[in-house]
Amino acid sequence: AIPRSLLEETLLACHFFLIVNTTFTMASSHLSGSSSSSSRHCRVVSSSQQQQQRFRNSRGPGRSSWAPPWVAMAKAREASEFLAGERVANLKDGAAVDGPDLSVTVNGIKFPNPFVIGSGPPGTNYAVMKKAFDEGWGGVICKTISLDAGAVHNVTPRYAKLKAHDNKQVLGWQNIELISDRPTEVMLAELKQLKEEYPDRVLIASLMEEYNKDRWDELIGRTIETGVDALEINFSCPHGMPERRMGAAMGQDCELLQDVTKWIADASTIPVWAKMTPNDINITSPGRVSLDNGIDGLAAINTIMSVMGINLKTLRPEPSVEGYSTPGGYSAAAVRPIALAKCMSLAKMIRDEYPGRSLSGIGGVETGKDAAEFLLIGADTVQVCTGVMLHGYPLIKTLCGGLQEFMEEHDFKSIDEFKGAALPYFTTHAELYRMQEEAIAAKKAAKVGLKNDAEWTGDGFQAETDSMVSNN
Repeated sequence: AIPRSLLEETLLACHFFLIVNTTFTMASSHLSGSSSSSSRHCRVVSSSQQQQQRFRNSRGPGRSSWAPPWVAMAKAREASEFLAGERVANLKDGAAVDGPDLSVTVNGIKFPNPFVIGSGPPGTNYAVMKKAFDEGWGGVICKTISLDAGAVHNVTPRYAKLKAHDNKQVLGWQNIELISDRPTEVMLAELKQLKEEYPDRVLIASLMEEYNKDRWDELIGRTIETGVDALEINFSCPHGMPERRMGAAMGQDCELLQDVTKWIADASTIPVWAKMTPNDINITSPGRVSLDNGIDGLAAINTIMSVMGINLKTLRPEPSVEGYSTPGGYSAAAVRPIALAKCMSLAKMIRDEYPGRSLSGIGGVETGKDAAEFLLIGADTVQVCTGVMLHGYPLIKTLCGGLQEFMEEHDFKSIDEFKGAALPYFTTHAELYRMQEEAIAAKKAAKVGLKNDAEWTGDGFQAETDSMVSNN
């Protein structure tokens, strides 16, 4: 077998040779005066130049984002190197063929594995959602749908990265992307088609609407007709058209949420998850309102409001659109500790007040062991969105493999055996102090030594002596 790295380098060299050869042919044709050939090549050059100029214009003044194809290939190779050495699971229709069982049942729905495509670009149309199922993802949540897609206007570029000092690993990712800009009827038709082609796989529709009961009733009714397994309500996009009281603007207002969650619970005949925003100081407040009104589960977290940075050459914010930007949602590995804290709070609330309700953990998951942390604090499923954008849909193989590896290390046969196992070990700082003081006092008491001469033993004489020394 030819080493993968050698194949990549060979392809890279061939691609470069093709570009050089094409450029040479174009120049030769121009010099030969062949009008038909020359005009054909000139059209190619013109198209390429126009494309480069559009890219430059989209990045704002002083920026050029065009890069030759081999740069993209090198970046793809870096992404694959991130997963080098990770265990690869053997999956069939998303289920593990061997090793520990990864299946979970949530709100009556059986997932072949706990990994779900999070709402966003990885679920933006039929082609990408089909790809996710074919690769083995346990479930797919489509990009958020609303009734008025015509009011959604995305821009580009709309992403920015925060990289480690080695300029390879992506620590943070910002997006200023809105919900789906595709016609509602098209998205719904594609969901219906997917359920017809993959009847046994879990497909979830993400919805967002204005504060209007009739609109919610219509959107939910039309969506359920497609045959999807569940709904996830987007109460959390930090830049999700707040002027229309949508997204986080609704999810952070418990009075609005009180009405809307009741409308949704009354209208839906299938399970509903409410997706929570981390931008609320107390994430349990909107979570409690949602569950009180009959919502079946919670999902957390959505992205964190952020400004990725300022370009020190152009002095403009990133991502730059015509030289300007706007705060957006922050995700990727850097948000995982925040996500774990928010999920821990929700998981404790569900355990104590709403047994039987579910939690889907989201935030910075790129490996199976990342996911294990969310499961250990009580999540039922784990969503991945940015991770797919960075590493591709085959990431599911290493996610499942890494999770199985963790399970084997602890001799867990199923996820139920360890779900929530870490949750009892979270407490308050005051309680930590009390427990530590008790432990210190117990250690001191244990060093008092012998009470009387009759307690001396020959075998433990040195240790018994040491136990009565005051300045050890």
